[in-house]
Amino acid sequence: MKALRILLGLWLALLTLAPLPLSASAAAPRIDVLRRDGSTTSRITDGDTLRLRLTLPDVVALPLVVDFARPGGPSLANCTIETGQAACETLPISSLGWYWGAAGTRGRASLDARRQDSGDVLAGTVLDASPRPVVMVHGFASSWEAWTTYLGPDGYLAAHGIPGFAVGDGQAPGKLNTGDLAQPTETTSTLLENAAVVGEYIAGVKRLTGAEMVDLVAHSMGGLISRAYIGRVMTERDVAQLIMLGSPMAGTDCANLPAALGLYLPATLELRPSYVRSIFNEQITERRGVTFHALAGVPILEGFQSPCTDVPTDLAVSLSSVTAIPLDAVQLPILHPELNLSAQAFGDFVLPLLQAPGGAFTEAPDPAVSAPPPETARFSRLFRGHVDPGSSAELTIPIDPGITVASFALYDTTRTLQVSVTGASGKTIELDSEKNGLVIIDDPESLFYLGYGFKDPKPGLWRVRLASTATTPPGGADFALSARFVGGAELIAQVDPLLPPAGDPVSLSASLRLGAQALALSAADAVVHRPDGTTETVTLALDGSQSLAQWRAGTAGIYAVDLTVSGSAPDGTPIERSAFLSFEVQPDKKDGSLLLVGVGLGLGLALLAAAVMLVLRRRRKRNPQPSG
Repeated sequence: MKALRILLGLWLALLTLAPLPLSASAAAPRIDVLRRDGSTTSRITDGDTLRLRLTLPDVVALPLVVDFARPGGPSLANCTIETGQAACETLPISSLGWYWGAAGTRGRASLDARRQDSGDVLAGTVLDASPRPVVMVHGFASSWEAWTTYLGPDGYLAAHGIPGFAVGDGQAPGKLNTGDLAQPTETTSTLLENAAVVGEYIAGVKRLTGAEMVDLVAHSMGGLISRAYIGRVMTERDVAQLIMLGSPMAGTDCANLPAALGLYLPATLELRPSYVRSIFNEQITERRGVTFHALAGVPILEGFQSPCTDVPTDLAVSLSSVTAIPLDAVQLPILHPELNLSAQAFGDFVLPLLQAPGGAFTEAPDPAVSAPPPETARFSRLFRGHVDPGSSAELTIPIDPGITVASFALYDTTRTLQVSVTGASGKTIELDSEKNGLVIIDDPESLFYLGYGFKDPKPGLWRVRLASTATTPPGGADFALSARFVGGAELIAQVDPLLPPAGDPVSLSASLRLGAQALALSAADAVVHRPDGTTETVTLALDGSQSLAQWRAGTAGIYAVDLTVSGSAPDGTPIERSAFLSFEVQPDKKDGSLLLVGVGLGLGLALLAAAVMLVLRRRRKRNPQPSG
C-alpha cells in the first residue's frame, strides 16, 4: 500500500508539470480581465488598471505559478494557483501601451497565460482596446487654439485614431489664465492655480471618455504648469507621460522684459530663471512615476543671433533650459512659436511617444534635488520707458573690454518702434539679419519683439535710439530693452531668504568680478516688483567691492528684483551689469490664525442669531397677534 501511495503521488506531480489535458467535454482554461470594481470586461482603454484571473477546468494537486504576457513578450504579472484550487488572480497592473502593437499596429490587445516553469501557454484572450486621450496644455499668453493642428477631424491626432483635448476648448470644464493679449496689465493665474485647472480638465476628460490615464502634451510654459499638476495637484496617478515642447525648465531671460513693465504678472515673474531654478524646481520635485520627455528647438546656434538666451536656442528657450532637470530630451531645428504647430515635431517626437508599447513605461525614482548656485549675470541695465508719437528715446549702454558677443532684445507693447544703433566709434550701424542676427517677431505671444547682436563689439559707449513711426498709436508705446553679454565682467547677486515669511527682512547683495578680481563699485540699486504690479526702488550700501541692502517683505506673493550695479575696470572703463532675481513671500502664520479665529467667531455669531430667530418664531406661533 505504501508503494502504491508513492506511485500515486508521483503521478499527480507529473500531471502538474505536464500540459493540462482536456477532454472534449471539459471547459477550457479561461482568462478573465477584471476592472477596479471587480467586473469582467473585454474592452479597455489603454492605461486602465486591471487584474487578470486564470481559471482551469480542474483543481491542481501542487501549486502552479502562472505568468500573463503579451504574445512573445515578457511577463506582465503572475499569480499562483494553490493546491486544491482551480484559479488565481494577479495584483492590479497597468495596461499602459496595450493599445499599440509592433510598428504602430493598434486596437487589439492579446494576452496569454502560461506556465512559469515550462512556458507552455494555458489560455489566451483578445481585448478590444482604445487609445489613451491626449490632453494639451498651452503656454504663455496663449489659448487652446494653439493646438489647432492637433485637433479636429483633420488634425495630427485624428489621423492616428487618438482622441485629443486642449485645456480651454470646452470639451471639458477648465480654462487656463496665462495672460490675455487684450489686457496685458490684468493679473494672470499662478502656475499652481493653472495646475488646478489642468486637474479639473483632466477629470472632465476621464468622465467623458471613461479613461483612467491621459498623456499630457505641453508647449512652453505649459510644461511648468503640467509639472505643477503632477507634483502638487494630482492625488492618484492619471498621467501616463509628460511630453513637453520647448518648455523652460530653468526659465527664460526673455521674460525679464515684459515683467519689467509690469505686464502679465505673475506669469512673467514665474518664467524668470531665478524663480524657476531657485524656487519652482526646489519645490516641485515629485513625478509620481510619470516619465518626462522634452523637445528642444535648436535652430539658432550663434550667440549674436539670440537676443536673450544662450545658445543653442529656439529664440525664447535655450537647450540648457529645456534640459535643466533630468529628462529624456530630443533636439530639432524648430523655432519656439512653431514647436506646437510643426508636423516634423509631431511626427518625429510626439507620435512615437504616444505609440510607445507597454514595456516603455517604467517608473523612475524622483531625481535628487541640488541647490542652484548664486545668480551670475552678464546683462546690461534694463531700460524701460515710453515713446510718444513723433518723439524718440535714446539709451546709452557701456560695453567693456572682453565682451565677445553683445545681443540686444526689445519688448515694445505696440510693435511699432523703429530701432537705430550707434556703435562706440560713433557710426550708425545698419542692422542686418545675416551680420547682426536681426529678428523681428510679430507674434504677440512672444516675450520680445525685436532682437539683434554683434560679435566682438568695440568697447565704449553704444547708443540705441527708439523712435515712433506712423503706426505708433496715439497713446504711444511702452518699451523695455536690455543687452546680454558673453565675456567681460560678471555680476554675482543674491537674495536671501528665497521664501521669507511676510514681514521678515530680505537681504540683497551684489558684487562685480572680472576674472578672479573683485571690482570697485560706484552705485547699486534695485527695483522691487511687488505682486500687485507696483514697484519700489532700493539703494544698496557700498563697501568697496560689495553692496548690500535689507528690505522688509510685505504681503504674500511673488516678488521680482531688477538689480543694477555700476563699477569700473582696473583701467577705469565703466562697467554696468544687471541681475534679475526672484523671491516668494509666504503667508504669515499669525494672519492665518487670526483668520481662523475671525471665521470661527463669525460662524458662532451666525449660529447664535439663527437660534434667537428660531425662538422668536416659536413664541409668535404660541401668541398670535390680533388682526387689524
